Amino acid sequence: MSTLRPYVAGVDTSTQSCKVVIYDPATSTIVRQGKASHPDGTEVDPEKWWDAFEEALERAGGLDDVAALSVGGQQHGMVCLDKDGNVIRPALLWNDTRSAGAARDLIRERGTDDRDDASSEGASWWAEATGSVPVASLTVTKLRWLADNEPENVAKIAAICLPHDYLTWRIMGKPALDQLATDRSDASGTGYMARETPTYRRDILASALRIDEATAASIILPTIAGPWDVVGHGDPERGWGDIVLGPGAGDNAASALGVDLEPGSALLSLGTSGVVAAVSATSVADPSGLVTGFSDASGNWLPLACTLNASRIIDAMMKVTGLNYKEFDEYALSVPDAGGLELIPYFEGERTPNLPDATAELRGMTLANSDRAHVARATVEGLLNLMRYALDAMRALGVPLNKVLIVGGGVKSTAVQALAADMLDAVVELPEPGEYVALGAAKQAAKVLASRA
Repeated sequence: MSTLRPYVAGVDTSTQSCKVVIYDPATSTIVRQGKASHPDGTEVDPEKWWDAFEEALERAGGLDDVAALSVGGQQHGMVCLDKDGNVIRPALLWNDTRSAGAARDLIRERGTDDRDDASSEGASWWAEATGSVPVASLTVTKLRWLADNEPENVAKIAAICLPHDYLTWRIMGKPALDQLATDRSDASGTGYMARETPTYRRDILASALRIDEATAASIILPTIAGPWDVVGHGDPERGWGDIVLGPGAGDNAASALGVDLEPGSALLSLGTSGVVAAVSATSVADPSGLVTGFSDASGNWLPLACTLNASRIIDAMMKVTGLNYKEFDEYALSVPDAGGLELIPYFEGERTPNLPDATAELRGMTLANSDRAHVARATVEGLLNLMRYALDAMRALGVPLNKVLIVGGGVKSTAVQALAADMLDAVVELPEPGEYVALGAAKQAAKVLASRA
């Protein structure tokens, strides 16, 4: 690596913000970083992501000493470009649920039983073909929504990409559309990449957009690069022409790189929602839809389960008990168990298990356990039981899970730390808090650079 450019950069273009870290591969340390906010909402002009990147990059001190860069980011977002590279309409993000009906239609259309439940023929077809059963978050359902509601925009599409692909392309300087690139992890979250191989299913794309396959074949999709491939260089007009660009990754796959996740281990992120992702040497197919069979950013697979409720479970019950974080942990650990009290923690419905209309409940209340200590204990156990459900869904598919690395705001709870290993039935590790998506992208950039030596 050049002494003039000793560092690499990792970018996290997430739902809420853009983060840039400048990383020193020689010492495995972050030397500086910057952050800028994204607009609220589930429909966003991608130009705002570029604005936030420029602001975050300025706060991180620029790229003058950077030799390589990779972008990690939110998955599934639909970015449609016309023949001139202009954004046709605001991007629909992963958390935009307007395509829920489209997801059900896509499942029904692949079966003869006209059902969209987990045991339907359609669900089995999708799981085998792509590794995922359509839900509103996936890009393929958003494309069907576009076809049904804005067919005039479908007619303008020259290229379709994802948020991290778009930002990488902008960093290149907006070259020809055929220079768009992505990686297996993000492409596998579209719903139109094959489960076993990094190839697009143009037949699925055609069906989603309600167009013929010849027209679908003319739409440019980002090249699916290998894990350590160079996909281009930075914009020379910005002075970035010497900067090598890696393929980037979806946010969960980038996080897995950030914590050096290996087969046999799972990454459990306890944020507002809960995400369990595990590196697997083989692909998985789960017709129930509980586990999505994504690819990872290293050449393996990344089966993933997501819960709607996680750290907010503790937040909600803190309000009920009137305790602060420290007190809540102390009360939860002051009793040996919940004394028969059980919290069903579906405060916002639930995705894993699939109970969108469910609500939370306290069960088994007696005079002996109706106090703040037992309620606090039942809350922590309820949270960890929900995460155990997600882990067991993966184990049922044959994914070995012996170790769990827990990250996110929820792991700050000392009660969660104390009870996690027993309740999750795994060895538990607690990495230091950090920007693991951006760090994972930086580590990818370093490996891409090293692979060229």
